[in-house]
Amino acid sequence: MNFRRFPRAFALAAASLVSLAAHAGDVTVSAAASLTNALRDIAPLFEAAHPGAKLQLNFGASGALLAQIAKGAPADVFVSADQETMDQAQTQGLVKAEQRRDVVSNALVVIVPTAATKVPKALGELADNGYPRIAIGLPASVPVGRYTKGVLEAANLWGPIEPKMIGANNVRQALDYVARAEVDAGFVYATDAAIMPDKVKVAFTVPTAKPILYPVATLAGAPNPAEAAKFVDFLFTPAAQAVLAKYGFGKP
Repeated sequence: MNFRRFPRAFALAAASLVSLAAHAGDVTVSAAASLTNALRDIAPLFEAAHPGAKLQLNFGASGALLAQIAKGAPADVFVSADQETMDQAQTQGLVKAEQRRDVVSNALVVIVPTAATKVPKALGELADNGYPRIAIGLPASVPVGRYTKGVLEAANLWGPIEPKMIGANNVRQALDYVARAEVDAGFVYATDAAIMPDKVKVAFTVPTAKPILYPVATLAGAPNPAEAAKFVDFLFTPAAQAVLAKYGFGKP
């Protein structure tokens, strides 16, 4: 036996332990795109309150994020922009019912480019010829698209408006379409419209049959469940709630 190899083996093992320790506080958060600005502001506050913790933020449409998680993408916390997507996560065993909590609320609005000379005042006007292109999140995977479709179906307007739909992969893409005046109007959350006041203006708020609530949960397969639970708890602290309120999110 060659005993001279042992020091190198011990060194490699020690290096591995150091590497694991360096990542022990990492928390990967997959969150709805509409939370991008707020969570980026909350991240340094959480890290300051929990030395050694490091947030990795992953944003996108709630349905797309769920698909990633279901396929094995590493994540500790999931924040959806609707209950339906979180229900699917629970049905698939990705989250536990007792770990779900509603963290914020939002509102659906219709926006138009700031320079638009024609501004609708009601849903029915969007069926007119004056609005040939309307940005709507893809209902199959984007919660804001599902809310929009539900409202339009209830008003018997989905039929005439669907052919005008410019599908968006997430709410921020719908916002960008309107901000660049590539469409005549779009459906987004009130919080998204508020971050581009110089490029879009709110035409009107759209009442929804159900309140728009964002549930958050630690994932059953979280690589770092302890730190994940701390982050979820932190979202309900006055410091985090103040940031969320600053960006227009309401109480659940």
